[in-house]
Amino acid sequence: MPIANRSSFSGVTSRRPIAPGKAARAAGLVARLARFEPGNDWVVSCYLKLEPRDRTRGKYLIKLKNRIRERLDWLEAVEPDRAAREAVTRDLTRVRQHLEDPGNLPAGQGIAIFACASRRLFEAVPLPQVFRSRLAVDRTPLVRELAAVADEFGTVICVAYDRTSARFFRVTAFDIEELPSLAAGETTRASRFHGTSAAGRGGMAFAASGEHNFNQRIRMEKHRHHAQIADRLFEMVRDQPVRGIVLASNGGGAGAVEAHLHPYVARLVLGAARLNPKTAAPADVLATVLMTQSAAERREEREHVRRLREGVGTGWAVNGIEATLAALSRGQVRTLLVDATESCPGWRCGSSGRLTIDAGTCRAEGGGQPVPDVIDEAIEEALRQHAHVDVIEDDQARGAVEGLGALLRFR
Repeated sequence: MPIANRSSFSGVTSRRPIAPGKAARAAGLVARLARFEPGNDWVVSCYLKLEPRDRTRGKYLIKLKNRIRERLDWLEAVEPDRAAREAVTRDLTRVRQHLEDPGNLPAGQGIAIFACASRRLFEAVPLPQVFRSRLAVDRTPLVRELAAVADEFGTVICVAYDRTSARFFRVTAFDIEELPSLAAGETTRASRFHGTSAAGRGGMAFAASGEHNFNQRIRMEKHRHHAQIADRLFEMVRDQPVRGIVLASNGGGAGAVEAHLHPYVARLVLGAARLNPKTAAPADVLATVLMTQSAAERREEREHVRRLREGVGTGWAVNGIEATLAALSRGQVRTLLVDATESCPGWRCGSSGRLTIDAGTCRAEGGGQPVPDVIDEAIEEALRQHAHVDVIEDDQARGAVEGLGALLRFR
């Protein structure tokens, strides 16, 4: 993965490879996993959230160990072959040991791991973020989130600027590239203003006028600089698809550029953040983008929940696990809303593949196969149908979602 190495503010950037081919490697892994044919082997798929709050005091490991116990209990009930259960136990242990080593944790806020010793599979893929922590033991790997990560993350432009200079970064799911910067402008380094030796009110007035003119010139230079940044952002948005823009500055006016943006570009702003453009490294830029994205996602969650409440009454939304699974089976779901804390065992009907929490409804569809968590399966199914997935993290908004909810494509 080529990541730019800042050399100066001269408009020229040097680039050094620090993780070659990460995007290509992920694409190759997706292709390999997609070729898995269901057989006698169990495959472990783990998506793990690694946000700062998850890393605090090893919370992510506690959650992982709890999920491992739950999956082993489930496997005990559905897999009579002791050797197969022991093989899964070894795969789960290897996943846990990999994540216990801090050196294996990525800089981003997520990781995906796939393990199946009998198929010579153990792959760990750093991700910028994941929908929610999921641990699945199935006959095939849960690959759709990995396949969709590049499209879900999109391209984010981060501009880090101070009063005279600006650096631009293109951030995707697997790459951070520094783009040509705006060169430092010529600034006035002379004395702020010159008074006069003349005594009396006239001299004081001349000094005040000089200070006013100096401050006015500084303000105009700042506005011209912000306008240049806005022009560069407009060019970038015009030339490529951009999912969002992050405005970052080392002062309190990180959002000052926003007033200069074209309305089309302003709609893409995810937020403003604090970042020193002269010292920012790629890891700092990634952390700033992810933090700003997270805040924007909380706002989007609240908007989706508002539309859910309105849509239930008009027939354009459903709320509740079984109602949402039914809508998903009919291809109605446009946006799947998921309570981040919810889990629920269920069934997959044999002939139709429909998900349900009531095994009795599968009798006419070849019977049901138990699944440890229909919430995780619903996420995978929504991605297969190219629906948008929004996992609700906001505590207040989450209370309105009854496990699963959905905004619909059609009634």
